[in-house]
Amino acid sequence: MKPTKTYLKGRSVFIVSLMVIGVTAITVYLTGSEYNRSITGNFFISLGIISVILFSFLTYGLYKGIEIEDNFPKLKGFSFKSRISSHLSLNDLPEVQIGDGIGGLIVSVVLWILISIAFIILLLVLETILWFSLAIILAMLYWVFFRAMRLVFSKAYVTENDLGMAAIYAFSYTFMYIAWIFGVVYITTLVK
Repeated sequence: MKPTKTYLKGRSVFIVSLMVIGVTAITVYLTGSEYNRSITGNFFISLGIISVILFSFLTYGLYKGIEIEDNFPKLKGFSFKSRISSHLSLNDLPEVQIGDGIGGLIVSVVLWILISIAFIILLLVLETILWFSLAIILAMLYWVFFRAMRLVFSKAYVTENDLGMAAIYAFSYTFMYIAWIFGVVYITTLVK
């Protein structure tokens, strides 16, 4: 027995979309040096290719009546801010006073080594925070992407097996999702 609906996994669609965007951008920028295109020109070409791919995907999905299933892992009960603030406080740093002479010099060198180690540890913590922030940004992008795709494919009951309506809906959503990026880049090139 064949299922009536086709479901795509949201995480898979998101990962494939990121790969398509990355490969398109890299390909256009690498070939752009051969034709002496500007960065803005490369951006417009990349965005044009991505919009054609998005239009094709949306048209196919709307025509076939595809739905997207949310399968992104959830983070439950994790508060990163409270964990950091409960362990780190600038008021807890000791105040050290050293004298002049050989004792002060030795203490200064030891403190310099200890503070260097503390800065290395701090850099490792900041790197962790950076990666965590990147993960949060990707999760937010996924949520926006997932919500946008669910909004588009919620119209599948109107467009299923009707290529003309699927193309009209796909064009309108592609225009809404891509045109503002074209506009922002175009306006910034005019302002320059």
